[in-house]
Amino acid sequence: MSRIPTTFAALAAQGRKALIPFITAGDPDPDLTLPLMRALVAGGADIIELGVPFSDPMADGPTIQRASERALAHGMSLRRVLALVSEFRKENATTPVVLMGYANPVEAYGVDVFAMDAKKAGVDGVLVVDYPPEECAGFSATMKQAGIDPIFLLAPTSTEKRYAEVAQIGSGYIYYVSLKGVTGSGNLDLDEVARRIPLIREKVGMPVGVGFGIRDGAAAARIAAVADAVVIGSRIIEEIESAPAGEAPARVQRFLSGVRAAMDAATDKQGAIA
Repeated sequence: MSRIPTTFAALAAQGRKALIPFITAGDPDPDLTLPLMRALVAGGADIIELGVPFSDPMADGPTIQRASERALAHGMSLRRVLALVSEFRKENATTPVVLMGYANPVEAYGVDVFAMDAKKAGVDGVLVVDYPPEECAGFSATMKQAGIDPIFLLAPTSTEKRYAEVAQIGSGYIYYVSLKGVTGSGNLDLDEVARRIPLIREKVGMPVGVGFGIRDGAAAARIAAVADAVVIGSRIIEEIESAPAGEAPARVQRFLSGVRAAMDAATDKQGAIA
């Protein structure tokens, strides 16, 4: 069993929602990934999504594409990402880490070997964007046998049939893509998200996190009012890009602390109203 169910259960007991920030491993430099992960935890992260850089992404917008390009230029690979998780685990045994990426690196590594090495490194979940649920029952079974949650995406265009498919083979949580488009896109329709989440939660029977297009504490607070988790990626990468040398971890921590405070204030207000 991964750390993810325990984390969601503890948050639910406190009446709080999960904050799940995303960074790309190796961006802007491999030596900064661990300091950035520490900064995310200090800023209030409950789960960390760690991007595995890939040369031909399909779901990532320009901001995360640039992050992958910088990481790949430094020689970042799936094997080196696992090594970074191992180092993180020497100082943090509790914060779940989810690897997010694409099928090619996993297939090149070998699914069975990857599952074993990811487990040894301390990985809790894997979200492979281009593994459709109807074609990866074997992959999911292998991950689950290793105690790793296979996490899947749902989108505004997903049908109830797809909800059922994901519910059958996924675990940990569902990542709901809040809009039609790539990461970092605008036009987040919060009302549509609010309509969708209760049905998805009912059909899949696991926590639902919402990502894509969430750029500030106000939007995160509104998402937290209806979902179980808020995922923020591109906005954090922008903080890293704009930070002077050596200041990225502090900037990321400040930004995430503001988001965490807005989410907690919103859920506290809900509790007071209830």
